[in-house]
Amino acid sequence: MNETKKRPRKKTLQQDDDNISFEQHTTNNKTKDLKGIITSLILLEDQEHTDQQHQTTALSQEKQLLDSNHNKTTKTMVDYYSNLQQYYSQVEQTHRVKRHKSRAIAAAGAVAVSSVSNNGLPGKQGSAGGGQQRRLWVKDRDKEWWDECNRPDYPEEDFKQSFRMSKATFELICEELHSFIAKEDTTLRNAIPVRQRVAVCIWRLATGEPLRLVSKRFGLGISTCHKLVLEVCSAIRNVLMPKYLQWPDEDSLNKIKNEFESISGIPNVVGSMYTTHIPIIAPKISVAAYFNKKHTERNQKTSYSITVQGVVDPRGVFTDVCIGWPGSMPDDQVLEKSALYQRANGGLLKDVWIVGSSGYPLMDWVLVPYTQQHLTWTQHAFNEKIAEIQKVAKDAFTRLKGRWSCLHKRTEVKLQDLPVVLGACCVLHNICEIRKEEIDPKLNTELFDDEMVPEVALRSVTSIKARDAMAHNLLHHCHAGTGFL
Repeated sequence: MNETKKRPRKKTLQQDDDNISFEQHTTNNKTKDLKGIITSLILLEDQEHTDQQHQTTALSQEKQLLDSNHNKTTKTMVDYYSNLQQYYSQVEQTHRVKRHKSRAIAAAGAVAVSSVSNNGLPGKQGSAGGGQQRRLWVKDRDKEWWDECNRPDYPEEDFKQSFRMSKATFELICEELHSFIAKEDTTLRNAIPVRQRVAVCIWRLATGEPLRLVSKRFGLGISTCHKLVLEVCSAIRNVLMPKYLQWPDEDSLNKIKNEFESISGIPNVVGSMYTTHIPIIAPKISVAAYFNKKHTERNQKTSYSITVQGVVDPRGVFTDVCIGWPGSMPDDQVLEKSALYQRANGGLLKDVWIVGSSGYPLMDWVLVPYTQQHLTWTQHAFNEKIAEIQKVAKDAFTRLKGRWSCLHKRTEVKLQDLPVVLGACCVLHNICEIRKEEIDPKLNTELFDDEMVPEVALRSVTSIKARDAMAHNLLHHCHAGTGFL
């Protein structure tokens, strides 16, 4: 009886054990599946991490390669420019030695003539009658045109047409330069008056005529005219540039900001920047550096040039210039070589903007338009306002080239002397702009400087956000126009 009762219980325990074994088996299977899933996820995550590391490494290597190429290019250009300056210094030293020898020979000849006159040789008037010395023979040239221009009653309009400025402005320049370019009469010849010296230089810059025509107009030798142009241009750069072409002080900057903001609605703008090209004769060395591809394609004629980068205020007056870099360099590289760039890195342009074209990069202090395709309404409106500021610089360069026609022609001035001449043109432009000298509309010319977007157009994350904020603010406050529609 007892055995009969115990058997069902044993059977129940055996069933429980089977159930437990099945559950454990099921649990083990689930655990294995879960571990497999986790392992797969870990492997995928590791693979993704590895891919990201490879991608980061590739990007880093690519960036290092770009930086290396950029540094090599920069070093090559700097070395080239240094060698060029050294070459020109040697050439100038050679010319200086030759000039000194020529002067010594001329002085020796003058002494010989003087001694012959004093000794009273046969066939000559001796000095016994009063000691008068003979003078070297000088060619008598006709200077009727200049004598006519120099008359007090010469018409103002005719004078302005010839010299691109009024008589009053011309007199101001003569007074400013008088003590630096005036010469004294010598035994051999009379000194050229200051007014004639300044007139030779300004007429040459204004018309761009060759030196042989300048010689005929002013009754001077060709070499004398060339020397006068360089001497007066050098005096203008050394004496007048510190006074009439300089970076504004704090009060002037505040006025400039307000004027630019009234033009465009964009705050804290202190200048409008533009880079133009000046044609030159093919140099004897480093021809490829001065080759201008865009002008060659447009004119169907091989062209060489040097660059002039300028920053102007709302009146079109230059506040900074960078002159003389080879014409093959794009605008962003010219900017990097300028003294303005170095001063900006030193903190001069903190919290202010200089507006440039699409040829410049967006930086902490350089504000440029949007250049990507498919612009939004806001970006179009912002570009429209940027263009209004850019127009100030373009108009200034248009008047600069309109006043000084020498900037359109391949000049006879040597390459090493050209920055001095171009700097003088910028200073004279400022004087005319400050004194509100109007330019004949017939003299205005169109600028043909093609802008190339830099390889790295966006160089500041902060400026990207600031530009977007300005664009939205302009549209939100209804400052942006709809001319693009």
